[in-house]
Amino acid sequence: MYFDTHAHYDDEKFDENRDILIEEMHSNGVDYIINIGSDMESSVKSMELAKKYDFIYAAVGVHPHEVRDMTEADIERLREYSKYEKVVAIGEIGLDYYYDFSPRDKQKYWFERQLELAAELDLPVSIHSRDAAQETFDIIKNSRVRKGVIHAYSGSVEMARDYIDMGFYIGVGGVVTFKNAKKLIDVVRFAPMEKILLETDSPYLSPVPLRGTVNNSQNLKYVADKIGEIKQISPEKVCEITSQNAKVIFWQKKVVA
Repeated sequence: MYFDTHAHYDDEKFDENRDILIEEMHSNGVDYIINIGSDMESSVKSMELAKKYDFIYAAVGVHPHEVRDMTEADIERLREYSKYEKVVAIGEIGLDYYYDFSPRDKQKYWFERQLELAAELDLPVSIHSRDAAQETFDIIKNSRVRKGVIHAYSGSVEMARDYIDMGFYIGVGGVVTFKNAKKLIDVVRFAPMEKILLETDSPYLSPVPLRGTVNNSQNLKYVADKIGEIKQISPEKVCEITSQNAKVIFWQKKVVA
């Protein structure tokens, strides 16, 4: 029923109950999960989870927080990782000018290099953007990448339109349930259902009424309920359409049962 297109089950917050939780989620309607890499180590862990569980797939990439020490050797390692059939995207990549954990020049350089890699491999991307909306958009527009998801979308309706026109999907998670989510609600109202993806960012961004707890993919129920309310369709229809959307963008030539 649910397709979680962005989660981090390699995170240490799941160390005590990871296997039990993952099995429980799958038994309770979570059909597919994409575990997203945020550095070289987590990219490997994402692949390990994908090898262990039939319904988990992986994205490999380096988050802007972690690019300060990135090298060309890492690009080659990501290229090798991408040969694994269950690696379905390059990510999480992008810009983060809120924390600036990595110098901005390095963020931009390695964002561009990872976009180049995705274009070479014909893989979609999972994009992180915080306090860098226009620069993120401009770098993507100037790249050859025309498929992916803007994770935890926080931009304007106008920019969402431009991303959709370029071929991208809008990632919607727990934030849509927050009291201060008016801008995102406007984006969801505008965006065609065929361009929306469900995501959790587990263990982060738990939806209301669970805000502040460790998030997991079962909580997509609250996201689907809210989107259904905004779009005036049933939560079941939200899940059906967004799951199909995810298969269109991520499966490509990958074979899925």
